[in-house]
Amino acid sequence: MEFEHVPVLYDEVMETLAVKPDGIYVDGTVGGGGHSSGICERLSEKGTLIAVDRDTAALEAAGKRLAEYKCNKKFIHANYSDVEAIAEAAGGKVDGILLDLGVSSFQLDNAERGFSYMQDAPMDMRMNEDDSFTAYDVVNTYSEKELTRIIREYGEEKWASRIAQFIVRARSESPIRTTGELTDIIKAAIPAKARRTGPHPAKRTFQAIRIEVNDELGHLREAVEKLPDLLESGGRIAIITFHSLEDRIVKQEFDRRLDPCTCPKEFPVCVCGKKADVKKVTRKPLTASDEELERNPRARSAKLRVIEKL
Repeated sequence: MEFEHVPVLYDEVMETLAVKPDGIYVDGTVGGGGHSSGICERLSEKGTLIAVDRDTAALEAAGKRLAEYKCNKKFIHANYSDVEAIAEAAGGKVDGILLDLGVSSFQLDNAERGFSYMQDAPMDMRMNEDDSFTAYDVVNTYSEKELTRIIREYGEEKWASRIAQFIVRARSESPIRTTGELTDIIKAAIPAKARRTGPHPAKRTFQAIRIEVNDELGHLREAVEKLPDLLESGGRIAIITFHSLEDRIVKQEFDRRLDPCTCPKEFPVCVCGKKADVKKVTRKPLTASDEELERNPRARSAKLRVIEKL
């Protein structure tokens, strides 16, 4: 299957990254290379793109898509939280970093990867196919209590306890092997009246399991804390999130850097001496325009936050 990447908030990313022709830029979630194409278009032959992805299929596709551009290109099979590997590839500081979080269109549309509740496939959901831990392990080995926790916390699913109960009951008869089986179990667990409104009944549970399999929030916390330290003065980091859990982590960490003072609130003046080393580029998160939503409905929940290193 061809790796297609519909870049979300493309114009907004290009505008806020403000690519310098001779700069060094990191796309920590290169995917099919949609955003990276825009970065490479703006780079000279002296400029450098460092393309990072935990999915080897993404790196292969991005390499082909970006081959026509004259800038320097380095492809790294790693997680965007692997700051040491990124720093080594950059040879020092960088001028910009982009993270486009979540699951890519290719991964969703490629049935055999097991990310989609719309297609029947083996229970997989690994972003890095070299990993051994899969959705099958979560669904078939986690206790009812553990399943309830991740579905409630990572999926923000009000029926988490009932869904976990139905999963445990079903797997006691035989292992749950496919996404189709899991989707049917989730549908059975959610009352018919509740299924008639809102998103697909399996959406939140699939999101929760995918986050657990790939430790997405753990990697995000580490990356948002450390990646700004790689920026040159004037360099920018832009992060696109797709659900409230991601956005909350990004907002909280950005806010911490914008106001790092650790003094008790009752102190009249700061005595800790900690000063902000970044400033906001976007006062509020940027979201997709009506025109973009018509072209790409998956952009509906996307939010872009950007800060600049002082």
